[in-house]
Amino acid sequence: MLFAITDYANAVEAAIVSLREHLKGLTTFPEWDPDQIAWTPTEGPSGPYERADDVNNLEFKAMLSDLAIHNGKMRRGPYFYWTFQNGHTVGRKKKA
Repeated sequence: MLFAITDYANAVEAAIVSLREHLKGLTTFPEWDPDQIAWTPTEGPSGPYERADDVNNLEFKAMLSDLAIHNGKMRRGPYFYWTFQNGHTVGRKKKA
């Protein structure tokens, strides 16, 4: 009986370690620096915002990938980011 309990405890421990490793992989986010992207100030129907379509910039490509993970809309830091319908233009607006 003691061996069965020990085996069970070892199996549970192994499952927990495996789960932790799996979750660690899920919590990594794409790294990108918005300061390395060329933003153009623009005025829209909802007020001023910035837009970028710097498709040859690696930081911009990483941002597009991050936006794709978030269905084209997300908040990061003080900004709200969104992807335009053309798929290669991004807007951002500072939120309070």
